[in-house]
Amino acid sequence: MTRVVYVNGRYLPYGHAAVHVEDRGFQLADAVYEVCEVKGGALVDETRHLARLERSLGELKIRPPMTRRALAHVMRETVRRNRVRDGLLYLQVTRGAAPRDFAFPAADVEPTLVCLARSLNVAKRDARAEAGIAVITRPDIRWGRSDIKTVMLLPACLAKDEARSAGAEEAWLVDRDGFVTEGASSNAWIVDADGHLVTRQTGSAILAGVTRATVMDVLHTEGISFSERPFRVAEALKAREAFITSASGTVMPVVKIDGHSIGDGTPGKLTRLLRSRFHQIAEISRF
Repeated sequence: MTRVVYVNGRYLPYGHAAVHVEDRGFQLADAVYEVCEVKGGALVDETRHLARLERSLGELKIRPPMTRRALAHVMRETVRRNRVRDGLLYLQVTRGAAPRDFAFPAADVEPTLVCLARSLNVAKRDARAEAGIAVITRPDIRWGRSDIKTVMLLPACLAKDEARSAGAEEAWLVDRDGFVTEGASSNAWIVDADGHLVTRQTGSAILAGVTRATVMDVLHTEGISFSERPFRVAEALKAREAFITSASGTVMPVVKIDGHSIGDGTPGKLTRLLRSRFHQIAEISRF
């Protein structure tokens, strides 16, 4: 469980952590966030997460709450105070608190920074990976800048809820042309019928996943080629393998899409290799 939360310069007991009632993140989703894996008490791919946070802030013209070095200290201290060995660190930056208005507030309004960390059941996650997960497909109804990691997550929440109702763990979102964009909280990959590894190219339609980028590092290290291009649901159903990538699950095998078994219905050989090699290649920031 989360014991301590950092809020605007203070480390507070979980039950006492709060932000202003007119914080723009609360009222207008005027905020961005990052989720970073914690492994063995160390942050995974910290540099890439902080770089993406800075990009998101810049795209929305939100002032950084502090320097990167100071933020890295807050992240580490939050992990330490919560005694997290294996889990997730969540941080969120909003434009700050001001009287509710669609127009941005004055430039001197201080951004809000919240940071928390909690443990994960790694054995349970590994068991899911051993069996593989099911996904469903749903129309992508998100706004046109999904490359910015904002807290506007209601479409993803709706898709996730439908997935859970269908007995699946993730939903793959499909654009108007019938192509898979990404998962509700992950990037989507397939090994097509010809054995080629495929994931959609980055752009405004998908988030440039940090775990996605590190998996590409693994692929380069292993000398495995891949293509960045769109693929349709029909192509995914004929794939030899499928998987998703995210900070919470690293490389997670997909064995069913919309009730159809992928390959032989078990995690594929390449997917298993990428999962086994991921933490050997990822940046591990020990404190």
